[in-house]
Amino acid sequence: MRQTSQISKFTSLRAGFAALSIFALIGVSGVAIASDAAPMAPAAEAKAAVPGKPKVDLAAGEALYSNGDASRGITACLTCHGPKGQSATGTWPKLSAQHTAYTTKQLKNFKEGSRANPVMMGMAANLTEQDMQNISAFLSRQPISQGLAQNKDTIELGQSIYRGGIAAKGVPACAACHSPTGVGIPAQYPLVGGQWAEYTNAQLLAFREGVRKNSSQMTTIATKLSDNEMKAVADYMAGLH
Repeated sequence: MRQTSQISKFTSLRAGFAALSIFALIGVSGVAIASDAAPMAPAAEAKAAVPGKPKVDLAAGEALYSNGDASRGITACLTCHGPKGQSATGTWPKLSAQHTAYTTKQLKNFKEGSRANPVMMGMAANLTEQDMQNISAFLSRQPISQGLAQNKDTIELGQSIYRGGIAAKGVPACAACHSPTGVGIPAQYPLVGGQWAEYTNAQLLAFREGVRKNSSQMTTIATKLSDNEMKAVADYMAGLH
């Protein structure tokens, strides 16, 4: 009986010690977790303090594109680029369905002067970054404008350059960046299919002559193309869709 009583007391002591140990471990673990979490708080606050990208407003973009804003000296884009970004002449590019990031970049380049064009530099001067995002987003959602290649005599040359490049001159295939159908790659390379051949040719010339300087890649490529090659590939691209 005495031995049994001693065993019982010993068992109770062990149980009590085990319980205290568990509570102690929980307490230590709680401190460790708290100490690990503490440094994360400032990081979380810093992350929350970083401003996000402007939220686009399609209605505001359409209003600026179609009507401008006389109070801020902003002229309607529609005047030159046509309803919904589908211009009526090759003097002005078609903007419908163009990638938002590309159009926004061009507007910023016009405003800061890294892409020189007297008309567009004036048009972009009073646009805020939010305005640019809104207009670009509105245009990206408009139906793509399709076109046709006009010169049957150069269609094969244009196709060859666009799809295979010119190996002897180190000219890469246009399709590698602008895709086989000319739709481009969002945020990287613009939509070129269906664009006016006159406008595309003018831009290639501008890159070659150093008038347009906001794409070193295109400058390098254009300097290797002859007048005839530019016209041929520009005409071919007009019919891509």
